[in-house]
Amino acid sequence: MRWNNLSDTAADAVPALFGNDVVTRTFDTPEFRGITFHEVRARSIINRVPGTSRMAFTWTVNPYRGCSHACVYCFARKSHSYLDLDTGAGFDSQIVVKVNAPQLLRRELAARRWTGEHIAMGTNVDTYQRAEGRYRLMPGIISALRDHANPFSILTKGTLILRDLPLLRQAADVTDVGISVSVGFVDESMWRSVEPGTPAPERRLDVVRAMAEAGIGCGVLMAPVLPFLTDSPEQLRATVRAVAAAGATSVTPLALHLRPGGAREWYMSWLARNHPELVGRYRVMYGDGSYAPRWYQRRITGLVHELAAQYGMGPARPGEHRRIPDEAAASRGEAAAASRAPEAPGASQLTLL
Repeated sequence: MRWNNLSDTAADAVPALFGNDVVTRTFDTPEFRGITFHEVRARSIINRVPGTSRMAFTWTVNPYRGCSHACVYCFARKSHSYLDLDTGAGFDSQIVVKVNAPQLLRRELAARRWTGEHIAMGTNVDTYQRAEGRYRLMPGIISALRDHANPFSILTKGTLILRDLPLLRQAADVTDVGISVSVGFVDESMWRSVEPGTPAPERRLDVVRAMAEAGIGCGVLMAPVLPFLTDSPEQLRATVRAVAAAGATSVTPLALHLRPGGAREWYMSWLARNHPELVGRYRVMYGDGSYAPRWYQRRITGLVHELAAQYGMGPARPGEHRRIPDEAAASRGEAAAASRAPEAPGASQLTLL
């Protein structure tokens, strides 16, 4: 990866990692303690997704690399190895910040060769991780996309996205905007163990509620579903019920995948410490590759879609919005939950199945 020189005064630069083109900073505040930020100037910001990818989009923007969410299963861990950074604890604490991302994006959107295709964000690391609270790159990025009426989507676990709600509403007036929140499960003990740097699942569902109230349809990516840990019928029902009560337009399940070179090793290490009885079962399930077997993926997808239908939702489809039917919720003693799911206009959804 190439970076232009950064003009700010360097503090403890790391030539071995980035040459002399980086400013490295630490901040002695509780929210950033133990985290190192490497500020760089990128030469390009709109990235093409490799043709072999399973992703349902072609272009992405990633203003950060590394993520303080510290999710033990994060598939993006391997990308840190491209910078000679550690894919375990280093991925969680060594954050690369592309400080010129908003200005660079505006320039690239204006280029003659750019044809205005959909841009996905939050698909590698979260654009609303803690670093965004200090660097504030997303307001400039959203403003650039709004000014060029360029369609985009954001996938996040971060509640900080609500800060930019006015900008998102402005963008939604001129182009297709898809917002999805990632909530794989609602078990708080599991959340604290595998997603220690993220907002609690209920706080993420508050984002869904706020988006619905603002008239922006918001789907939920139910990911990842963790085999033998969060995939029982009772656990799936609890998650889908909570997602529906929040007023999500759709729910899309995604089973855990374990990419070697970072995520697989880090997750299996966590599993051996916390659930050693499951190590053998995981080795059998993921022995042939990064993805869970197709029969397992079909089973999870079928169960979640069946539950979603019971609560008045369905799989994500562009422009579609569904709410919890009052009569169905009342029959289950959940009319109060349904009342928190106001109708909202649809938005294009990010679907990763």
